[in-house]
Amino acid sequence: MGSSRRPRPARLAGKLLEVRTKLELSQNGMIRRMGLEDEIIQADISAYELDQREPPLTVLLSYARSANILVEVLIDDELSLPEKLPCRTRHEGIRRPTAKKRSS
Repeated sequence: MGSSRRPRPARLAGKLLEVRTKLELSQNGMIRRMGLEDEIIQADISAYELDQREPPLTVLLSYARSANILVEVLIDDELSLPEKLPCRTRHEGIRRPTAKKRSS
């Protein structure tokens, strides 16, 4: 096994912040909504949103469930969050437009 770190989603921190703000929650309110009061603290949420730490998979799953989106939407940089959260039905995300390749 190599010692290099696994790649991190570039947009994850921003998406976590966007989920919380679209749900109109404080950081502590987000913890309560996810039911993680005994597992994480406000400083953890802050570190995730500032891209200082990567949340554990269980926390990502809790974010996704709170917003009623697939966890893939959070971790796939090619997918964007829907405009309104929480979604009425489980949302698969919005594909980002890709830049057209130049022909040689």
